[in-house]
Amino acid sequence: MNITYYGHSCFGVEINGKHLLFDPFITPNELAKNIDATKVKADYILITHGHEDHIADAIAIAKRTKATVVCNYEIYVWLSKQAVENIHPMNIGGKKLFDFGSVKCVNAVHSSSLPDGTYGGNPMGFVIESNDKNFYYAGDTALTRDMKLIGDYRKVDFAFFPIGDNFTMGVDNAIIATSFIKCNDIIGMHYDTFGFIKIDKPEAINKFNRQGKKLTLLEIGETINK
Repeated sequence: MNITYYGHSCFGVEINGKHLLFDPFITPNELAKNIDATKVKADYILITHGHEDHIADAIAIAKRTKATVVCNYEIYVWLSKQAVENIHPMNIGGKKLFDFGSVKCVNAVHSSSLPDGTYGGNPMGFVIESNDKNFYYAGDTALTRDMKLIGDYRKVDFAFFPIGDNFTMGVDNAIIATSFIKCNDIIGMHYDTFGFIKIDKPEAINKFNRQGKKLTLLEIGETINK
């Protein structure tokens, strides 16, 4: 399973030959200026909520690649009006089997509106299960006891957590969340892009290490294998 970081909360994950792209925010991100969004691969685009820093490149990439966009119903309606053709609407609690594996939509505690001010529905996270590995992509969220349900009923090998604080949970709450989901292997996201979410990266990694947990902070453009 190859994972490529495109900045902020945008990751590409290759599973069984299919390319999943999460929360595409590349072109407006000054930290991702070396990433060419027109060359990013996608068979599926998974969108957690409607904020611009998670959806900015979704329309362009979806139209170019003909990828299937997985999102909540309100974003589905909005994207349909933007002439995006392949969209699969879901909502919290729902699960769907695709050709790469399954997607389970789980709760995220945040807000959601679309770039034009349209109501964006409820934010979500995703639990992805495949015959390779399983992982949890939390999206933008606070620490919530709903995460315990993931730990109780799902086995995840690693997880993507927001750690920038201010708009989402920070490092300390992310460490607590690892115990909730019963997974200690975390890839950080939603940090450093804006002044409000700057973090001390070495200290964040050390905090995880001191609790016997692992935090990976990828460089933009870096690819790792899980």
